[in-house]
Amino acid sequence: MTEVLVRDGTWTFNGDLIRIVPATDRSVNKLRQALGELVVPLAAVAGIAYQPGRKGGLLKLRMREGADPFTQATGGRLPEAADPYRLTIDADRAGVAEYFADEVRAALLAEGVPEGPSNRYLLPGPPVPLTANASDGMVTFDGDVIMIEPNWAADGAKQKAGPQRIPLADVAAVEWIPNGGMENGRLRFTRRSEPSTRMPIKHDPAAVTLWGLSKETRTVALLVTAVIARLPHPLAEPPAIEAPEEDHDVVLRRLRELGALHRDGVLTDEEFATAKQALLRRL
Repeated sequence: MTEVLVRDGTWTFNGDLIRIVPATDRSVNKLRQALGELVVPLAAVAGIAYQPGRKGGLLKLRMREGADPFTQATGGRLPEAADPYRLTIDADRAGVAEYFADEVRAALLAEGVPEGPSNRYLLPGPPVPLTANASDGMVTFDGDVIMIEPNWAADGAKQKAGPQRIPLADVAAVEWIPNGGMENGRLRFTRRSEPSTRMPIKHDPAAVTLWGLSKETRTVALLVTAVIARLPHPLAEPPAIEAPEEDHDVVLRRLRELGALHRDGVLTDEEFATAKQALLRRL
């Protein structure tokens, strides 16, 4: 087993799994701590790199597209400090970090793990239930249903619409944009059962406004990840469509035609028997 133990956290690798445990120090990003321990299968990893610096360095894990619901949900919207696949390396641990990266790269090569996208999530989403407080409401998710309850700051249209109950099976899309600068963020759920009107966020009962408080961003990131992990994978192959069964009368007609060809000597006994059995299996 290979291990990197630094003030920022601990990464271990046993040849099959990379275990990531963030430190509990106050300097560690709160979202990383909220995510807790992550167990990353080797098959979910596209690559790893160690970047040396003057006072240490960075160990970075690159995940395969579609393998991790957290990466899928956040999509580069969060600051680097919130990235659970980024470990700050102390100067005296640089050699260990380089060795760790070499071991993971060697395993990726030996196992033939592709760098391309995965058509299924290889890591689970956060456990539920989860609750996220937004500026104008509260969102909860229990694994099956999303509940949105407007608060006192919600627009009159949302107050009039009242609490929204959205079954997971009715979710067509999740739109999450954290606040940026002076712009508020938003979290919106598009339902399959109701055509999207793209009304302003402040009027949409299936959406909440985000002011960008640190705790708000953290809880929303976890909730969105939990929802994304339980929706159909965006790269999943469509279910195979079974060919319709052969019509009974059509098969019988073809059997009669085969019999005639056999009697006329066009088909040998062996050819007739093989073709007959193939048709009978369709009945």
